[in-house]
Amino acid sequence: MFRTEVTMPETNLRLNLPEKVVTIGSCFAEVIGAKLQQYKAVVLVNPFGTIFNPISVSKLLQAVAGENFNITDSLVQRDGIWYSYDLHSSLSSANKDELVQLIEDRIGQTRNHLQKAKLVIITLGTAVSYKLADSGTIVANCHKLPARQFFRELLTIADITDNMALAIKSLHKTNPELQFIITVSPVRHVKETLQVNSVSKSLLRVASHYLSEQLPGVFYFPAYEIMLDDLRDYRFYSSDMLHPTQVAEDYIWQKFVATYLHPTYQQFIPEWDKVQRAIAHRPFHPQAEAHQTFLQNTIKQLEQLSETYKVAAETEIKILKAQLIGN
Repeated sequence: MFRTEVTMPETNLRLNLPEKVVTIGSCFAEVIGAKLQQYKAVVLVNPFGTIFNPISVSKLLQAVAGENFNITDSLVQRDGIWYSYDLHSSLSSANKDELVQLIEDRIGQTRNHLQKAKLVIITLGTAVSYKLADSGTIVANCHKLPARQFFRELLTIADITDNMALAIKSLHKTNPELQFIITVSPVRHVKETLQVNSVSKSLLRVASHYLSEQLPGVFYFPAYEIMLDDLRDYRFYSSDMLHPTQVAEDYIWQKFVATYLHPTYQQFIPEWDKVQRAIAHRPFHPQAEAHQTFLQNTIKQLEQLSETYKVAAETEIKILKAQLIGN
C-alpha cells in the first residue's frame, strides 16, 4: 500500500437533516459549507466573508454571542468605498450607514441561526496576523490599503486558544447544545513564504489540539493531515499549487461524511445524487412521451425524498414542472 490513510477520530457528533449549521473562517469553510448546502443541510456559509486568522474569527463569534462589538471603530474608506477591518471586502458599501446596517443585519442573522443550530464549523487559515500600526489592533483584512499602515506578527498558541475558548464559551451561553468542529485549512499561504506557512500551520494545529482536548463538544477534523499525508501528491493540487483540486475536496468531504453525519443523512446523499443527475439530464426531444413520463417520475421521487428526510425540494420540483407540457 503506497499511501498513509488518516485514521478518523471517534466522535459522538452525528449531524442529521434538517439540523442547522454555521461555517466560518478561511475559504475551506466555504468548501465544506457548500457541500452541506448541496446536500440540503440548512447552512449559513461564512456570513462575514473569508476570514483567515483565528483572532478575527473569535471576535466575530463573540459579537454574534452578544459581546461588545463597536462596528464604527473598524470602518475605513478607500476610493470612495467603506470597508470594515473586521470583515471581508465583499461586505462593503459606498454609503457608511448602509455598511453599518449590513453588518448589524449579518450579525443578527447569524445570531438567530446559531440559537437554533447544532454545529459550528471553524476553519483556521493562518496564524500570521496583520495589525494596525497606530493601534496594534488585529485586522481581518487590509483592504489593499498602504502596507505602511500595518505590521505583521505571528500569533502565539495562547493568543489563539484563549480567544477561541472565549468565543466558544460565549456561544454556549446562547445555545448550550452547540457543538464545534475545528479544522486547519489545507490551503498553503505562500505569500508569507513556505517556511512561515509551516510555522503558522503548526501553531494553528497545536491550538486546535488543545481546544478539542480541553473543551466539551469541540472536535478536530483532520482536513490538513488528509491533504498533506494521505493525498501526498501534487496531482491533488490545483494549478496554483496551493488549493486542493475538486478530487481532493471530494475525498476530504467523504471522510467528513463518514465521521460526522448521521446514518440517515449518509443514506440520503446517494439518493439525492441520483435525483440531481436526473434533473441535470438534457434530452434531445423534451416533448417526447418518454421524457415527460421521466419528469413526472422524478417529481414523485423528489416529493418522497422531501417527505422522508424533511428537506426542501420546492426549487427542484419547480424546475421540473416547468418542463412538463401544458404547464
